[in-house]
Amino acid sequence: MKNQGKYLTPFQRKLLEKNLQAKNLRPEYQRRIEIMLLADEGLGKVEISKTLKCTQETARYWSGQAKAGQAHNWQDCPRGRPKTTSAEYLTRLKELASNSPRDYGYSFERWTGQWLSKHLHKELGIELSSRHINRLLKQMGLSTRAKSVNRNSLAQDNNSESSGIALRELSSVSASASTQEWQLNFLG
Repeated sequence: MKNQGKYLTPFQRKLLEKNLQAKNLRPEYQRRIEIMLLADEGLGKVEISKTLKCTQETARYWSGQAKAGQAHNWQDCPRGRPKTTSAEYLTRLKELASNSPRDYGYSFERWTGQWLSKHLHKELGIELSSRHINRLLKQMGLSTRAKSVNRNSLAQDNNSESSGIALRELSSVSASASTQEWQLNFLG
């Protein structure tokens, strides 16, 4: 029979060893368990950090968890910033950005990151900055900005009779022409 550990109960040790065997265990969780097991064997934070190639602070923290009888908390402290968006949120964002705000009762024609943020906060209760909304849209290949028109397509449209708008260089229009009325026919 194994010697009694320094901090863990036999049940805690057995449970940690069992969890360590899991095939899909994330590397940071594996390290946490290994730190607690090594601390239980009497190794200090310096020895643990050298053995597992982790910082002394990490070794100190998880050794402390084992000492405090909190070995069961090895998966309670997720790394990184918590994820606030869900698949539902992203699906809804894509749906909104792909449709006109007028379809949802707004008077304006194009979404902005700020309005998408407000609308989704009202609908789903998750508040993100407009900047983050725009970042998410970019990742999805979407944007709130109007598609840019290049000069070649603009020149082709000017030659077309269907546009109803004539665009010309200002220098080609004489000073006396500026008093004339311009007729604009908007299609739509």
